[in-house]
Amino acid sequence: MYLCWYPTYNQAPLHVPPVHPLPTLPAPGPPPPPSEIILPLQFATEQIFPVSRKRGSEELMSHSPMVTNGTGMSPHHVDSADMNNDAKKVKLEQSQAATVSKVVHLRGLPIEASDQDVIPLGIPFGRITNFLLLKQKNQAFMEFSDERQAESMVLYYTNDKPRVRNKDVYVQFSNHKELKIDVAHPYQNTNTQAALQAAQAIMGSPEEMNKTILRVIIDNMVFQINIDILYQIFCKFGTIQKIITFTKNNTYQAVIQFSDPVSARSARMTLDGQNIYNGCCTMRIDYSKMTSLNVKYNNEKSRDYTNPSLPAGDASVDQALTFAPGVGPPAVPMSGFGLTAAGMGAARLSMPLQSQAGNCVLLVSNLDEEMVTPDVLFTLFGVYGDVQRVKILFNKKDNALVQMAEPHHAQLAKTYLDKLTLYGKQIRVAPSKHTVVQMPKEGQQVDSGLTRDYTNSPLHRFKRPGSKNCQNIFPPSAVLHLSNIPSNVPEEQLKDMFAEYGTVKGFKFFPKDRKMALIQMGSIEEAVKALICLHNYPLSESNHLRVSFSKSTI
Repeated sequence: MYLCWYPTYNQAPLHVPPVHPLPTLPAPGPPPPPSEIILPLQFATEQIFPVSRKRGSEELMSHSPMVTNGTGMSPHHVDSADMNNDAKKVKLEQSQAATVSKVVHLRGLPIEASDQDVIPLGIPFGRITNFLLLKQKNQAFMEFSDERQAESMVLYYTNDKPRVRNKDVYVQFSNHKELKIDVAHPYQNTNTQAALQAAQAIMGSPEEMNKTILRVIIDNMVFQINIDILYQIFCKFGTIQKIITFTKNNTYQAVIQFSDPVSARSARMTLDGQNIYNGCCTMRIDYSKMTSLNVKYNNEKSRDYTNPSLPAGDASVDQALTFAPGVGPPAVPMSGFGLTAAGMGAARLSMPLQSQAGNCVLLVSNLDEEMVTPDVLFTLFGVYGDVQRVKILFNKKDNALVQMAEPHHAQLAKTYLDKLTLYGKQIRVAPSKHTVVQMPKEGQQVDSGLTRDYTNSPLHRFKRPGSKNCQNIFPPSAVLHLSNIPSNVPEEQLKDMFAEYGTVKGFKFFPKDRKMALIQMGSIEEAVKALICLHNYPLSESNHLRVSFSKSTI
């Protein structure tokens, strides 16, 4: 629709009116830390806030209580004879104050904006029941389950204007009281419903909408995470009241209580599945069944930020997971961290590893000289990263150098294999002073196969970007995960193969995928020997057995 204004009108050209900020609500206690992330709004009980919003120039629609996504909203259905009336209607709407509605109007969207760009703006404020994107008008409508949720969104974005694809977006109440889907446009309706289903899946069930406590599990924890690091990460989303950390099943975990469910929901939606550091320290986040945390001490294991006078108690830190001396996260790991509102739900945390952890070469000592070969070390260390070269020292054959492809591969191997019992001896793994394993030079005396280059080996587990192996890294265990099993290989054949290396205590195929199975050996040492000898074992011409450690039990 084109609007023509003539000089005879004593009116200013049509423009987007400025957004008038509402009075700031008083909040008890210190304000939350500054951040670009959406922070929740806190409302006092029984308090109503009047909101007066001017209508924008882009909402050229009727005053009917419903707005549809049908042909009535398309510009080419507006007769040219009615254009002056529509223009006057816009002028009239600019002078009218919009009443509170559960439908929120977003205008000024970039033409390339999609449902996935716009819907996250409303997710932290409540349950979205309907959504309509009008790309040709650069607008969208978002309907909430009640007016309070819509009011929260409008109030927040009044003072903190959101951005979509680097463009400011204006948020206000709509004159329409509800959105109505037009059945005459099934393609558009399908897209709308798909967007709504995605939003509802992110927001969770109605029961989860009021939960304030998150359970956080740190997988693949190469660097030590503590309560202060967790606070700096999660405080970006709202006021944290309490944190309790603990170790369970050799895994670092925490429960974090927010002051309100909006903050908890935003933190879970944004951080679940993200890495604190590149390639490691992955956060798995879910809602806790608890309704309140009982913190007795303020120390390195627990913290009550609402009661700083609590005693320190036992401040010892659980050291169930060990780390290399001098290797750890930065003192302020979240410096520079910030997520914009438009990026919620799709953001990625990626912080560099410490420079002192940049060495890829490990020194392995106390090896069995008779049993250990470069191939043995390649297979064992290859569980935790791609091994490039292995050198068993010529004059001290119970020592070896192992060069990994990446520094964090080396750190993973050191974390999980140090003090492992291999062929009856407890091996030690430590960072080496060497930065690369040198191959023998031409013309030098042959080292009898003590140095091997595996750079181009087809057996690397992590050479393919996005490989599932990167998410299935576990410490040595008595239970092994088997994969790539041909359908004609029976259970007894596999059990007999592994029985050569120890006692087989249990076996089961995966119910939905017979190509995979779990097998339990009598001890971790037996499982390690079986993995070394049977990984890549040919079960057929086209199937080679894949063996790795598992966290599951039989």
